[in-house]
Amino acid sequence: MDVTAAEQAAMRRALALAATPGVPLGPNPRVGCVLLDADGSEIAEGFHRGAGTPHAEAAALAEAGAAAEGATAVVTLEPCNHTGRTGPCAQALVDAGVRRVVFGQADPNPLAAGGAETLRRAGIEVVGGVMTAPAVQLNRPWTFAMTHGRPYVTWKFAATLDGRSAAADGTSKWITSTPARVDAHRLRGECDVVLVGTGTVAADDPELTVRDEFDQPVALQPLRAVMGERDLPAGARVFNDRAETVRLLTREPAVALTRLHELGRTHVFLEGGPSLAAAFLSAGLVDEVVAYVAPALLGAGSAAVGDLGITTIDDAMRWRLSRASVVGQGLDACVRLSLKPEEA
Repeated sequence: MDVTAAEQAAMRRALALAATPGVPLGPNPRVGCVLLDADGSEIAEGFHRGAGTPHAEAAALAEAGAAAEGATAVVTLEPCNHTGRTGPCAQALVDAGVRRVVFGQADPNPLAAGGAETLRRAGIEVVGGVMTAPAVQLNRPWTFAMTHGRPYVTWKFAATLDGRSAAADGTSKWITSTPARVDAHRLRGECDVVLVGTGTVAADDPELTVRDEFDQPVALQPLRAVMGERDLPAGARVFNDRAETVRLLTREPAVALTRLHELGRTHVFLEGGPSLAAAFLSAGLVDEVVAYVAPALLGAGSAAVGDLGITTIDDAMRWRLSRASVVGQGLDACVRLSLKPEEA
């Protein structure tokens, strides 16, 4: 079944709505919806603003009122078929008398899938798979979490040209430049969990909040997760009231990720030390690497990653470059590398 030029334009608008700045990146997907009348003119629009708020379709239907009858709903994600904090969007569209539904990504969540079939059984025309690639990219970590049963893991580290994350005396402030640290905080803010080990908390007492270019905490903070069995002081900064914190009393990466998945989290920003990084890498539980490489040499000190048990070059853990950029200017500039597993 073909889609019209007006529906294509409405899908582009719905994708832009779904990506509205300030919308939480989890635990729910970002979704946009545009309602069109019979001649392709926009009636109403809406987007999901976070867990517990009306879904995109419900927001658009509320704005449209009676005008929704006979309309076409253009939605970035297949309307949900699930009753949670709010009712199923598929049924809301049926009840509103919508004539046609065009959606982008099929819902990968087994609890919410099936909306398209509910709509078809009600006699509504349904077209799926429209602009699927940008719709999936919009919710890449969420889609991964729904299909893999665990959060997507981004390991971020900063190192010198010779792969050192700290000097021989243990000092590490600052390997990278201020622009690189600001950029890292921006990436941290795109995740819904910041994960470190107890060793990092004991050694560095980090706060693990997201801060802006003026070094001030932003309003929307990811969950801080501390993994490991070591006792920590109650006064550690990671336990302050600037963000929520959870203790993961395990040394097993898979167990930690299962717990975070149960909490509805979809994207982990792994910022622990070399031992924790090695544990996740050895378990095959790192999906992306973001490395900030500073134009400096130390010659000694802590490596960015611990022992991986690799003794020969043939067994090297290979990654492919997906993106590279220079962060900062002059002598303080760093190179940011984004890498994926070679087999991905």
